[in-house]
Amino acid sequence: MGTTRDVAAPSGRRAWWALAGFAAAVFVAAAIGGLGVQGTTDEYASLRQPAWAPPSWLFGPVWSLLYALIAVAGWLVWRRVGFSPALWAWTAQLVLNAIWTPLFFGAGRYGLAFADIVAMWLAIGLTVVLFARVSRVAAALLLPYWAWVTFAAALNLSIWRLNT
Repeated sequence: MGTTRDVAAPSGRRAWWALAGFAAAVFVAAAIGGLGVQGTTDEYASLRQPAWAPPSWLFGPVWSLLYALIAVAGWLVWRRVGFSPALWAWTAQLVLNAIWTPLFFGAGRYGLAFADIVAMWLAIGLTVVLFARVSRVAAALLLPYWAWVTFAAALNLSIWRLNT
């Protein structure tokens, strides 16, 4: 699927540096979130949770894989069309992602965190739609992320309701 604004695909070093840049952007978002979760394993365990809540050790491996997919998806779209509206949506969802953890854990604002995750879910959906117009592979790479955020939103809502 083409777009009206195809650019020549960068090759060689420039492409690899760009991939490193996308990985760095995702790493920064993860690091901001990571600052909000240091020492929160006990906090998570102390919350009233639904029976289907995953153990805290599962989040690290899942997010590591998802962050890698997010970076590669953004890079694939950039290679096709440069920094386009699709990448603005990608950036917006990444910012919302970075904000969620400090809201939920750092501030204990479960309702505000839920509002953020709903906005993130919508931004991911928009990103998937815009990415699909450029690269079906890039859009598909975001589907596990969107699914996990759907699950995380349900968990956030349950924890908010059980702990207020």
